[in-house]
Amino acid sequence: MLLTSLTTNQWLDIAGLFLFIAGFVIGLGAVTVIDLHGFLGRKSSYWTEATTRTHKVTKPLIWVGLTLAIIGGAVFYRDVDMSIVPAAQALIVAPLVLNGLFLSFRVSPYMLRREREGRAGELLPSSWQIKITISFIISFFGWWGELFLLVYYIIFNLHR
Repeated sequence: MLLTSLTTNQWLDIAGLFLFIAGFVIGLGAVTVIDLHGFLGRKSSYWTEATTRTHKVTKPLIWVGLTLAIIGGAVFYRDVDMSIVPAAQALIVAPLVLNGLFLSFRVSPYMLRREREGRAGELLPSSWQIKITISFIISFFGWWGELFLLVYYIIFNLHR
């Protein structure tokens, strides 16, 4: 009875929130794995090589997660005025996309080229380590900030 009594709008809310959360599960999970690898790879040739190999799996998962989160957010917030939380999330997603583009089209080709040259285990030059550290900070605070804001929005609206 419960499932049949839901309105179309309620089903859209469920689908939107599900996609939103699924995006975080997939994307944030992959981000956590690759960021941890990258952090460990700063001083370790073993982890540098592991990062090169792991990013081949995590990179597409991060894009899938980000896409699902964006679609889910658009559906979930479809009837909501642009309050502070959806607006903040919309602002945070822009640096996440730009960061993803940098990682996908600058860092990834660089790492793959080093792998082809047989240098996957060599530590990265400090200039690349600095860029990747900045990228890690953007990624960490962006993804976790997005998730925090979603939880905040849901709890805040439950108690209204």
